[in-house]
Amino acid sequence: MAIPKLNDYALPTLNELPTNKVNWAFEPQRAALLIHDMQQYFLNFWGQDSQLIEQVVKNIAKLRSYCKAQGIPVFYTAQPNQQSDADRALLNDMWGPGLNKHPEQQAVTRALAPDADDTVLVKWRYSAFHRSPLQEILQESGRDQLIICGVYAHIGCMTTAIDAFMRDIKPFMVADGLADFSRDEHLMALRYTAGRCGRVVMTADLLPGIASIDALRQQIIPLLDEDSEDIGNDENLIDYGLDSVRIMELATRWRKIRADIDFIALAKSPTLDSWWALLTEGKS
Repeated sequence: MAIPKLNDYALPTLNELPTNKVNWAFEPQRAALLIHDMQQYFLNFWGQDSQLIEQVVKNIAKLRSYCKAQGIPVFYTAQPNQQSDADRALLNDMWGPGLNKHPEQQAVTRALAPDADDTVLVKWRYSAFHRSPLQEILQESGRDQLIICGVYAHIGCMTTAIDAFMRDIKPFMVADGLADFSRDEHLMALRYTAGRCGRVVMTADLLPGIASIDALRQQIIPLLDEDSEDIGNDENLIDYGLDSVRIMELATRWRKIRADIDFIALAKSPTLDSWWALLTEGKS
């Protein structure tokens, strides 16, 4: 009935991500970050010194830091440590009393603790939208993209992504910012999201720094025509549907990496090889 003891596993790699059915571009000015259920109670099922949780927390911390710097609102979900039978309802049948038996473990893990500028949503069911003002806050602030990370990937995180999609909010599931009961269930959640309700990304895809030319490709492909997956690194991106508006948006984003990047520099030679060389010029 209760959550079982959980074991570490290898986080999904870039090459293991499912093919996204949608090519939504990440737009920081339209996005919000959701850190889902990263409470000590849920993390303790992996035990102390979990390398999986250590890496997931690091990746989420990077996303949170970036979002705070960019003015992207940060939301948390957290179950209360005292829930009546009426509030838990069927959760009692499925999972038992949960946090009611461990009220001291209610806090979000210290490395990700919310501050006064963040919004903590009381969590009552799998979806973060259930009995919460999340949709209304997003609408009022002009945000229609939701970055989702946390635990557990195939339960609350995936359900929230489905619910967001049905509310016309674009979910971005961060593959290496999630943890789950098992690697199989983690990958299942990614496959379902990519094929039915959202876009699956890596942490690096959302940050201004780009770790490799493959990561650069993952940023660019969603901006191109649907049949562009096999584009060569030396092919002209404009021939595959990249327009001047998107190039200007990329220039704005990448100026955080190199201050001298502008529209002209990117438009002069619009290939993945050229852009990778430009982004890494002078780096050892």
